[in-house]
This record gives sequence, structure tokens and C-alpha cells, in this order.
Amino acid sequence: MAKQNVTKVIKLQIPAGRATSAPPVGTALGPAGINLQEFCTRYNEATKDKMGDVIPVVISVYEDRTFDFVLKTPPAAELLKKAAKVKKASSKGSKETVATISKDQLKEIAEIKLPDLNAYDVEHAMKIVEGTARNMGIKVEE
Repeated sequence: MAKQNVTKVIKLQIPAGRATSAPPVGTALGPAGINLQEFCTRYNEATKDKMGDVIPVVISVYEDRTFDFVLKTPPAAELLKKAAKVKKASSKGSKETVATISKDQLKEIAEIKLPDLNAYDVEHAMKIVEGTARNMGIKVEE
């Protein structure tokens, strides 16, 4: 049986394994009419191996109130903060350095992000992630 038309697409960023029907998940998905408990259970099951990361999810809601979701890679900023071991980025952007990461760590993050970036290879992905790092006040060492 073919799926019905998509009536709504919802994008959220939820900590892995910690989706609950409380806000922000409940307030975003409640008006769509889908079963919140079913979504939370399926999301938590799919992300239990990525605990500690924030995982973006794209939820497609169909006419009959069923849904599918696709997990994305964690945001580059979250991965950079984790690699640099800092709680938050610089408040002054690139004018203030709060941490440094190695080129190898940058490459690792770029390889993780590659499927979700508009880049053809790891070198281009590294440039994109390096720009994010620079704006966060994280310096990349050669």
C-alpha cells in the first residue's frame, strides 16, 4: 500500500534518547495530531547509541496521522564543542579564541557531517566545518 500525501514536515533538534511528550516535542508535534508516545519511543530507540548528542530529526506527517522520521547528523557546533571540550562558544565570535582543535579532529567532524553538508568530498566539508569553528572562537591547529 502506498503512503498518503505528506501534510506536514517538522524539523526538531532533540537530545538523543531523551525525547518526551513535554515541550518542545509535545508543542511541536501535538498540533500535527500524531501519537506523541509512539514518536518518543521510536526516536529514543533509534538514538539510544548516540546518548549525549543532540540529533536533528525531520518528521513527515501523513494525512492519516501516521509519520516517518529521518535522523540527521549532530550539528557541527555541538561536535566542535565536544571535540574542544568547551561548554559554550565565544561570545565575540572569531575575535576571541576559547579553544583549539587539531586538523585530525576537524577531519573527523567533517567525515561525520559529510552526508548532511553541501560538499562533494571531505576537504570541502573540512572547510565548511572550519568556518563554523572560526565563528565559534575555536582555532584549528595545523
